[in-house]
Amino acid sequence: MSYTYKPFDLEKWIANHYLKKGITTPSQMDIHKIARSFEIQLGFREKRSYSFTYGRSKIISIDSRLKIEEQHEQFFHELCHILRHCGSQLIMPKAFRDLQEWDAKRFTRYAAIPFHMLHLFDFKSNYLVNDMAQSFKINPGIVKARLEGINRNRHLKNPAIM
Repeated sequence: MSYTYKPFDLEKWIANHYLKKGITTPSQMDIHKIARSFEIQLGFREKRSYSFTYGRSKIISIDSRLKIEEQHEQFFHELCHILRHCGSQLIMPKAFRDLQEWDAKRFTRYAAIPFHMLHLFDFKSNYLVNDMAQSFKINPGIVKARLEGINRNRHLKNPAIM
């Protein structure tokens, strides 16, 4: 049996944005470049990561004390908040805050390991998780979650032929 992966609309939107900006390989997944592509100011401080929008200004600040993989995870998480959410989590009801956090976790997986780069990896390799984690400079836990999502969303290519 042969399976195919059908990306969600959010995955396609992220991939299309990256492709328009010339981000086609994991080595080009530079968070500074990605921030610029969305017209976001990116900074690093010895302070908890955060993001905010004020008028047309969009800012992400990443905790400089974190390991590079954690900085990347924080960046994509905060990027989601800027691109997809509105309102201050400090004053919103817990249910809305929880929904935004769930969305940011999902977005992080798609933005950190984009759909259009999946074909660059050998999905039969015993080292797939480590290879992807190193290539994308992201924690193996994010890679595992991404791969689990891919496996859940696989479909038979020709279900009539069995």
